[in-house]
Amino acid sequence: MIVPVLFRNLIKAKRYNIDLICRRMASNESSKYLISNSIYKSFLTDLGLEEENLGVFDGKWFANGQVIDSISPSTNEPIARVRQGSLEDYNRIVESSQKAFQYWSNVPAPKRGDIVRQIGDELRKNLQSLGKLISMEMGKILPEGVGEVQEFIDICDYAVGLSRMYDGKVLPSERPGHVLMEQWNPLGIIGIITAFNFPCAVFGWNQAIALACGNVTLWKGAPTTPLTSIATTKIVERVLRRNSLPGGLSSLICGGSDIGSSISKDKRIPLVSFTGSTQVGKQVALTVQSRFGKTILELGGNNAIIIMNDADLTLAIPAVFFAAVGTAGQRCTTARRLIVQEGIYDEVLTRLRHAYEQIESRIGEPFEKNVLYGPLHTKQSVELYEQALEQVKQNGGKIIYGGQIYKQRKGNFVQPTIVTQLKHDSSIVHQETFAPILYVFKCKTFEEAVQWNNEVDQGLSSSIFTNNPEYLFKWIGPNGSDCGIVNVNIPTSGAEIGGAFGGEKHTGGGRESGSDAWKQYMRRSTCTINYSKELPLAQGIQFT
Repeated sequence: MIVPVLFRNLIKAKRYNIDLICRRMASNESSKYLISNSIYKSFLTDLGLEEENLGVFDGKWFANGQVIDSISPSTNEPIARVRQGSLEDYNRIVESSQKAFQYWSNVPAPKRGDIVRQIGDELRKNLQSLGKLISMEMGKILPEGVGEVQEFIDICDYAVGLSRMYDGKVLPSERPGHVLMEQWNPLGIIGIITAFNFPCAVFGWNQAIALACGNVTLWKGAPTTPLTSIATTKIVERVLRRNSLPGGLSSLICGGSDIGSSISKDKRIPLVSFTGSTQVGKQVALTVQSRFGKTILELGGNNAIIIMNDADLTLAIPAVFFAAVGTAGQRCTTARRLIVQEGIYDEVLTRLRHAYEQIESRIGEPFEKNVLYGPLHTKQSVELYEQALEQVKQNGGKIIYGGQIYKQRKGNFVQPTIVTQLKHDSSIVHQETFAPILYVFKCKTFEEAVQWNNEVDQGLSSSIFTNNPEYLFKWIGPNGSDCGIVNVNIPTSGAEIGGAFGGEKHTGGGRESGSDAWKQYMRRSTCTINYSKELPLAQGIQFT
């Protein structure tokens, strides 16, 4: 019959239209994510990322928490989705980590070092792709994103050597036929909580050393950089699978403050390495200490550079510029205060302002050519920038350069800013603002400059520019800078992995990376071994 045929054709047509509409809706839905853009898709998929990603790993990928978008600071567009972990997921990966530790702690240290070497090699293969993701998700320029991955590679190289070198002392015993020695053993699960500004490198500093020392790691990255956490873990996963190692060696959980709180409270995690704000770090420290756990705290930095009258300004000006403007002022080692001796104050300001003017043409998205300066990480960061400058005005400060938000851009772009005429002890100066704002002060003497450097609560990084040996050695001595990083004729930022990284006072006192920072990831036992046939007791007591 004709009618049924027409009816069937109409139904087919409607189904076709419905299917077409659904496909278009799906296409439009996926197209809102940058991962579907051909510009980014290649390197993101090379890293194993998809439009929706599971944010928990313990050998298998899973997640049962809420779904969030990862946002690009350059455009405020979503990159991809991540399903975070739940508290039940957290308990599962802790159990997996415990099992992995029982195996890993008994693997000879040099063999552990070889696994770390392979992680470094796998990172080398993905250097550019992972660097691009970091730039895209955090907002830092591409050379900084790639450089961050290189830091992880470098610390892997360092940890390989460490796996054959860390040692305890053999000490003279006062008792005949006895040996007195130190034995270092791994702690267990190392909880690593990292911040958005170095979403890969800080994890690397901790993991490479922790694994070489026989520990396993449980990582919670920043909620705003989950794709970097996932991609980095996928790179490590390849090495673990290739060597038939348990995934609990390097577990991951993406999540919020509830996960961080669980890590802090968990007695199964003997050491928590936390990088973030002083305010949150204080709560982490109190919580972990309440259960007699250990912490490595890398918190705020309110770093100063001092320029003395005798300084070489061809070194000093570029150093200040880099330290204040690099990563849009979002490094923990960013220079936030500049203390200039009065004899060269005006010249320094003139040169510095000229340097700042040159960057106007080099502000842009991380992947653009010739870019030196990118966006702030979030819209909230822009608001903090605005609030700080409002306080500057209320306190009588003068903005001699910058102070504007680039509202014509879709991303979180602000002008790098120079502020003068504030008192050195103003409340806004003593408060760390994670933004590219540099406060400049005029000092009379070296002693005054050191006093101002030390008067803030934080004590991370510091630097002086001088050619005077007296100033130099006083600066690094007991009455000089009270910071954990004390530089001469170089910026406050750009620390090398060979030295221990960390600060004093409200910066937390923790040390990561090189030197003997490895000791924080291990427990030390003093061992007395009697290989004689006698039993000399303490204080010569005879129990007979």
